[in-house]
Amino acid sequence: MVHWSSLAALALAMPLVVQAIQAEQQLAVLNKKKNTLDHAHKLLSHYPLIDTHNDLPMSLAFDFKGKINNMNLTELDWGHTDITRIREGQLSGQFWSVYYDCEDTKSNQILKAMESIDVTKRMVNLYPETFQLATNTRQFQRAIRHGRVASMMGIEGGQMIDSSMVALRQFFELGVRYMTLTHNCHTPWAESCCDPNPPPFDKGLGLTEFGKKIILEMNRLGMMVDISHVAHATMHAVLDVTRAPVLFSHSSSHALCPIERNVPDSVLKRLDETDGVVMINFYNNFVQCDDKKEATLFDVADHVEYIASIAGRHRVGLGADYNGIERTPEGLEDVRKYPNLFAELIHRGWSDEDLIGLAGKNLLRVWKKVERISSEISEKELPSEERLEEYL
Repeated sequence: MVHWSSLAALALAMPLVVQAIQAEQQLAVLNKKKNTLDHAHKLLSHYPLIDTHNDLPMSLAFDFKGKINNMNLTELDWGHTDITRIREGQLSGQFWSVYYDCEDTKSNQILKAMESIDVTKRMVNLYPETFQLATNTRQFQRAIRHGRVASMMGIEGGQMIDSSMVALRQFFELGVRYMTLTHNCHTPWAESCCDPNPPPFDKGLGLTEFGKKIILEMNRLGMMVDISHVAHATMHAVLDVTRAPVLFSHSSSHALCPIERNVPDSVLKRLDETDGVVMINFYNNFVQCDDKKEATLFDVADHVEYIASIAGRHRVGLGADYNGIERTPEGLEDVRKYPNLFAELIHRGWSDEDLIGLAGKNLLRVWKKVERISSEISEKELPSEERLEEYL
């Protein structure tokens, strides 16, 4: 016979038992998170982590008028990026963005690009123990061996070359290694994703004949063709003409967040045609399209996984857009937080090989192939002398 006193004692003890079980479960979760984060940090200490889009030069060149000589970039109380945070996030290579508002049609866009290039190179020279300029994959590897952050440059917006093959080549000579064909404005030769005005040619064409010549000249030079920010029609038009792999320097999945700024499945399925890589953007508005929700680390991981499920895990990388966005996902607030994303993907079952690809190997594969194709083409072809006015 069970005594009522025993039952009463058991009833009183049950909440304590439940609390103990819950505490044990919470501890197990915390230990698992710590283990995956430790795994992520260890992985990134051995393999390079590359981000293809950071807008720090925009702030330095224009908000601070290029006056960086007496600025302490080791620790900044604004933005998402400084040297201390870069080291904490284990960032090995960064493509710094050369950007200016395409809507400002009164400004000299070529000069604005020069200002960003100048401030980027001066930043590298001011901190030679931290940064090292790299204009090819060999220089990239050399910077990594020396423990420095390999620093590359990409132009964000084709308006900055003023439809000039000459300007395109001179930017390449200055070290620019990718060009985003448009920002949020059409150029006379390429259609943007996000310009409310119709392009100066038939909408849906994507690229004009002169635009195709721009792509071919970029292939010859060895400048990666970046098709973030362009219309879906432009993405397809580029894939129809390019002889080298394409780059999405900072884009996310259209299937998960259906805005034209993001990459549709139809394009992802074509990346095998010439090779290519999609560097995932962290911007809240491109990651979480539900205005009632704030973006999180888990949303970004979903974009990585979805794009990988369509195009393959060898076709994803990271292009966070830090310093160019006003809102960042919870858990990925600044450049310190890259390891958090890797820890989440480890939790989801990603192998070390897949994570090494995401960190930088996939991007380096594309960059090396662009260099190789450039070498083959430049042996046979002279620089393009095409001019926009010949196509109007």
